[in-house]
Amino acid sequence: MSGRWMLVAGALLGALGVMSGAFGAHALQGTMSEQARGWYATAVNYHAGHALALFACGLLSLHPAATGRRRWLHIAGICFACGTLVFSGSLYTMALTGLKTLGMITPLGGLLLILAWLSLASAASRLPDD
Repeated sequence: MSGRWMLVAGALLGALGVMSGAFGAHALQGTMSEQARGWYATAVNYHAGHALALFACGLLSLHPAATGRRRWLHIAGICFACGTLVFSGSLYTMALTGLKTLGMITPLGGLLLILAWLSLASAASRLPDD
């Protein structure tokens, strides 16, 4: 599996993050409670930041020094993609629908994001020093 999927997925998640932020700032202005706006803002922040992290995993996996470390980069990429979908997706849904029971799966997305960062750290720690 190549790093191309992480580049494409990271770029698409980034575009969706910008669209979600714009939608929240313009179309939803004045239609949500303060709590729902907080959920939505948190979703957008994590969404955009982790789209960049996924894209960075894709870039790093293309580097010749990443040979032999790509497995950790792929694990990180999968966890960034799934974690963003679960974490931000559950918050978006809570904000837009008021279904607070979805808050029960939000920490699973957070756990996937933590695992992604740890996998990325593992891959980076194995890179040569030069």
